[in-house]
Amino acid sequence: MAAKLAIALVAGSVISLAAGQVGSLLLLAPQGVLGNLWLWQPFTYAFVERSPLGIIFGALILYSIGGGLEMTWGSRRLLWTLWGGTVLAGVLTVLTGLVLPVQVAYSGGGVMTTLAWVSYGLSIGRGQANFWGLPLSGYWLAAIGAGFVVLNALAAGVASQIPEIFALGLAWLAVNAGSPRRLMLRAQHWRMQRQLRGRSKHLKVLSRDRDTERPNDRYLN
Repeated sequence: MAAKLAIALVAGSVISLAAGQVGSLLLLAPQGVLGNLWLWQPFTYAFVERSPLGIIFGALILYSIGGGLEMTWGSRRLLWTLWGGTVLAGVLTVLTGLVLPVQVAYSGGGVMTTLAWVSYGLSIGRGQANFWGLPLSGYWLAAIGAGFVVLNALAAGVASQIPEIFALGLAWLAVNAGSPRRLMLRAQHWRMQRQLRGRSKHLKVLSRDRDTERPNDRYLN
């Protein structure tokens, strides 16, 4: 799955660049989604990068770091986290356009690589990771991924990094909350606990010294 995502990023980026103005419709433009109903953009922008370095390093990160996550999580969870998280970050960015005037067209390759990088670091935690030959903990590796987002926000403005900012929070949720199936099971468990607590409010505890020879009918049920 990691290799397929990397190949899809390269293919989508090449198609977007080769198509010129038409290829820009694959990017995420919040005002275009809201005003022109370009509803496909939150799904397609994930596989688009506009710079050669972004394409090369994005594919390498998805293949290497994504491959490490896939060995631990499996293909389905990896797809839900990287591509599904990028789509969700795009939807949240579009909703942000309802409040703030966002006039930027976003490419999602950096969003997906941010999800892979930060999720990988958080999944390692205090364990040892490797950053270009430099040994450091997984938390520091995740902090470096978040640092890239901060530096880009300082250089180009916060508006240019809105999907990446959402991706940081989604990466934390992906590692700490688990897969969508696990979230659903937790929600069902929480709902059942509330129902059980609500049903048990009318129950009373009988003391041991109570006269059991003449039970009160109201305690029979």
